[in-house]
Amino acid sequence: MNITRRELSKLSTGLFLAVIAPAQTQDPLPSWKDGRSKKAIIDFVQATTTKGSPQFVRLEERIATFDQDGTLWVEHPIYSQVVFALDRVVALAAQHPEWKRTEPFKAVLANDKAAIAKLTIKDLEEIVFATHAGMTVNAFQTIAEDWIAAASDHRFGRRYTELIYQPMLEVMSYLRASGYKTYIVTGGGQDFVRAYSDKIYGVPINQVIGSALDTHYTYNDKGQGILIRPPKLLLNNNFSGKPEDIYLFLGRAPRAAFGNSTGDQQMLEFAKSCTGASLAMLVHHDDAKREYAYGPAGGLPDTKIGTFSQALMDEAKKDGWIVISMKDDWKRIFAFQT
Repeated sequence: MNITRRELSKLSTGLFLAVIAPAQTQDPLPSWKDGRSKKAIIDFVQATTTKGSPQFVRLEERIATFDQDGTLWVEHPIYSQVVFALDRVVALAAQHPEWKRTEPFKAVLANDKAAIAKLTIKDLEEIVFATHAGMTVNAFQTIAEDWIAAASDHRFGRRYTELIYQPMLEVMSYLRASGYKTYIVTGGGQDFVRAYSDKIYGVPINQVIGSALDTHYTYNDKGQGILIRPPKLLLNNNFSGKPEDIYLFLGRAPRAAFGNSTGDQQMLEFAKSCTGASLAMLVHHDDAKREYAYGPAGGLPDTKIGTFSQALMDEAKKDGWIVISMKDDWKRIFAFQT
């Protein structure tokens, strides 16, 4: 069969369009219901990644930051890292017989739930220093990896690594496919999150910014250089600490920021300070049936874990931030839900 060069060109173009057509029409956010929140994400990505768009963002400026607890996975009834720290108290108790007589360790070892619920920030800091410090960074990473691989949530009866919000995973994947670098910016421990961030979120360890203990370079008994974790806080990555540490690590504000609590307020404000297109989104936990419902914004129960205040809700409405309703915006919350 004879075919001209022009006909061959038309055929090649047609085949190419047939191949890419499914990718163009495929829904990048299948776990999201159609509505304002989903549209805001897609519109933002299209506007900032389409050449010729007045809101086009250069590749090096495409940065998106995500809080972890309550934004990417379940944070109620208690942060997973707090559970890790309490488990470490039990694991280390034999080496510290004095803990049976000393608070706050005494309450943990006695499994006194009422007393544990009343632990202060100072108490938790003491527990973290006692269970997270005094070892090499490699030793801590191994301990954290082993714990997260086996630890389960009591309500759902599933591992914490299964309680990831599927809609948020889709947002992260969609942004990465569009040239954005996704960072986890958490009030939790930086090294704790790095123990699993790549495996469950697809976020490499060098793209995790969190609260961190200091490190001290020294030598072991074989003369090998090692990094030790002393009981000293280096970074408190919460509230104003989030934009401060983002700038420290990245030197610029994110174009998109996702959070769920008052601890994320300044990070979202930092994102909205960008000249040109930006996106600020807050996850509102309003689905007690499939997950949890808490605020106190919107008249929901108050909480010390992931507080979403009415003042934060008011700021979101005033400044055009998008509030994601778990109940109304997400078809499913977890991958195991149908």
